[in-house]
Amino acid sequence: MNRDLFKEGENLLQAEEKEKVLHLVNQLSPKNHAMLVSYGLPAQSKLLAFSNTMLDQVQRKDIGQIGDTLDEFIKSLSDVNPEDLMQDETSFFGRLFGRKKRSVQEVLSRFHKAGVQIDRISVRLERSKNVLLSDIVMLDRLYETNREYFHSLNTYIEAAELKLHELHNETIPALKRANEGSSDLMKRQEEEDLLQFADQLDQRLYDLKVSRELTIQSAPQIRMIQKTNQKLAEKIQASLMTAIPLWKNQVTIALTLLRQKHAADAGKTLTSSANDLYQKQASTLGRNQFDLQTLKEIQENLQMAIKETLTIHKDGKHTREETEAALLDIEQKKLQA
Repeated sequence: MNRDLFKEGENLLQAEEKEKVLHLVNQLSPKNHAMLVSYGLPAQSKLLAFSNTMLDQVQRKDIGQIGDTLDEFIKSLSDVNPEDLMQDETSFFGRLFGRKKRSVQEVLSRFHKAGVQIDRISVRLERSKNVLLSDIVMLDRLYETNREYFHSLNTYIEAAELKLHELHNETIPALKRANEGSSDLMKRQEEEDLLQFADQLDQRLYDLKVSRELTIQSAPQIRMIQKTNQKLAEKIQASLMTAIPLWKNQVTIALTLLRQKHAADAGKTLTSSANDLYQKQASTLGRNQFDLQTLKEIQENLQMAIKETLTIHKDGKHTREETEAALLDIEQKKLQA
């Protein structure tokens, strides 16, 4: 629990808040039982609604679906092997262990299918990123609302503590001195009522402090969830804007070269000069724009980025589960109090 996020005590109370405190102290009267029952209830009621909002945010199902999308992304990338784009003869060791070279059509089909799947997944990731960004804004509002409830509860708590100090150190001792040696039962009852009022106020003070504890614990939890959302959004955006387009560009070049080579190999009617011209163009294009090792590195980096994003998501899910459990535990304690 990070109490530095909120400072407790008198220093927190501004001039306007101190006026509210004095007003509340004057309202706390042993003759006003209704006031005692409802004391601090407006702030607690708003906090209850806030707790439900927090739980709804923590339990969001669309955030959880990001993990499924990332798993699907990794599977799509795993289904294609950059080495299949090189249509050279199978190596000696490949033939020795029975590894067959994939046909050109099979390679084209696999990469085309992977490309279509990744495009669809990219659309879903874009939507998820937008949800995360909107959640970051909403969590900022939640944080500020939580801060407001903290200040409001502090006002009620400060007033209750001042009133209890007044009761225990001034009012009750003065009444006891006044009733000393008296046999008046009504005066004894007045003293008993005052003591009971002090006990009830002390219980209300405890309830309000439990509510304030919820705001104190919620502050770092909100920030942790927000930080995870921000990391996820940044990772997804980096993949969408850089890693995926780079991979698609390299694959497109490789597939184009593969189609051209296949067409040249199949085109037995090509003239020698035309075929030589194609070979020269393909060789130049390959040297300048496509390199198998580069594509492999790009694909490995993309897979690594997606796996890192998935790890962040899993850590965030764990944080949300812990936050949910903490909120439910505090709510349960409030009901038992």
